[in-house]
Amino acid sequence: MRQSHLFTKTRKDAPKDEVSKNAILLTRAGFIHKEMAGVYTMLPLGLRVLSKIESSIRRHMDQIGNELLMTALSPKETWETTGRIETVDVLMKTLPANKVSEEKSSASYILGSTHEEMITPIAQEYTRSYKDLPVSFYQIQTKFRNEARAKSGLLRGREFRMKDLYSFHKDEDDLKTYYEIAKKSYLDIFREIGLGDDTFITLAGGGDFTKDFSHEFQTLCEAGEDTIYLDRKNNIAYNKEVVTDENAQKLGIDFTAFEQVKACEVGNIFPLNTKFSKAFDYTYTDENGDKKDVYMGCYGIGPTRLMGVIVEKYADDKGLIWPESIAPFSIHLLTLSKDKSGESYEKAEQLYKNLTDAHVEVLFDDREESAGAKFADSDLIGIPMRVVVSDKSLASGGVEIKERKSEKSEIVTIEQLLTMYTKEC
Repeated sequence: MRQSHLFTKTRKDAPKDEVSKNAILLTRAGFIHKEMAGVYTMLPLGLRVLSKIESSIRRHMDQIGNELLMTALSPKETWETTGRIETVDVLMKTLPANKVSEEKSSASYILGSTHEEMITPIAQEYTRSYKDLPVSFYQIQTKFRNEARAKSGLLRGREFRMKDLYSFHKDEDDLKTYYEIAKKSYLDIFREIGLGDDTFITLAGGGDFTKDFSHEFQTLCEAGEDTIYLDRKNNIAYNKEVVTDENAQKLGIDFTAFEQVKACEVGNIFPLNTKFSKAFDYTYTDENGDKKDVYMGCYGIGPTRLMGVIVEKYADDKGLIWPESIAPFSIHLLTLSKDKSGESYEKAEQLYKNLTDAHVEVLFDDREESAGAKFADSDLIGIPMRVVVSDKSLASGGVEIKERKSEKSEIVTIEQLLTMYTKEC
C-alpha cells in the first residue's frame, strides 16, 4: 500500500480524553477512531492487525471446533430461561424508540455479551444421541457489555470482538479431556501472536458454574487490572480472588512464596458442566437408551483486547512495536527523495514493485514529507522493519534497514533485501 493513498493521518498530540497507553498510541498512529467511551472504529491499519490476530485464532480453533456465526440480538426469553437476565450486570437491552415500537415489543431483545443462551438450544436441536457427542462450535463476533469503567482503551470496551467456543459432552470426564485440548490451543495462539513468554494459565473462581476452579490466561502487564500470584517454578499463577487459606490447604501450596504481579486477562475457559443444559432441559440418549444431561464448557478470547495488551507491553516512547506475526505490514519502505525522476525514487518504486509482486506486505511512504516526519511516523506506526532508499544509502551500496525494536541500522544491497523477504515465496 502506498502511504499517500492511506486516508488516515498520524497525530503528534495525544487525544485529551484518553488515559491508557494503548488508546493514545493507536489513535495517534491512525489505527483506531473513538466514537464514544469504550467504542472504537477500526481504521485500515488497525483492521489489518485485528484481522491477523483473528486469523491466528481461527487457524487453531478450526482444529478443535466448527465455526458458525450467531446473531448479536437474542430474545429475552432465553435469558429468562437461564435466570441470567437480571444477574448479568453488564447486559445491554434494546429500548423502544416510541410508543408504537414498544407495542411491537422491540424492547424484548438482548445485545449479546456472551452466547450460552443461544448456542445451547442450537446444539440441542442437532445433537440428541451419544453418537453426536462430543461436538464444539465457535464464532468470532462483536459483543456488547455495558461496562461501568470503559476507560482503558481496547482493554475494557463496551463494544469489542470476542472468539467464543462452546463444547458439549456426554459426561464430565469427556469435558475434562477436551478442556485440556482447548487449554493447549490457547497457549499455542498466545505464542504465535507474540505473548507466549509472558502469558500464564491462572486459576480463578468458578463463579456459579462449577465448584472447581476456572482458568484464565493472564499476560504480565503493568496496565492490567488483575493481581496474580505467579509460581514461576511450576509455570502457573493464581488470581488474587482465590488466594485464601482454604485454597492454600486444598492445593497444598504457600501463596506467600509466590511473586505478586499485575496482569491482564486475555482469555478464559470455564467448565459449565450442566448449568445450561439443565436450564433448557437438554439431554441426550446414551448407549442403553437412558436420558442423560449434557455437559458443557465455554472458552473465550478477546482479539481487540489482545491488540491493546500487545501495545501496552511492547510500545516505547517513540510509538508502537508490532510482533511480526500480526504487524499491519512486514516492511515500511521510505523514499527520502522528492524528485520522482531521480535515481533513488525510481529505485524505491522498483523495490516496492518487486516486493509486492513477491507477496511481501509493504507500506510505501511515497509522500512529499521531510525525512524527519517520515522517520517519526515510521516509529509511531511500528512496522517491524524499516527500509530507507536514499541517495546516501545507494552511494553506500544499497538500502538502509533497521528493525523497529532495535537502535542499530545497516546497509544491505537490494538483492540481499529481496533474498531476505522472498526466499520462502
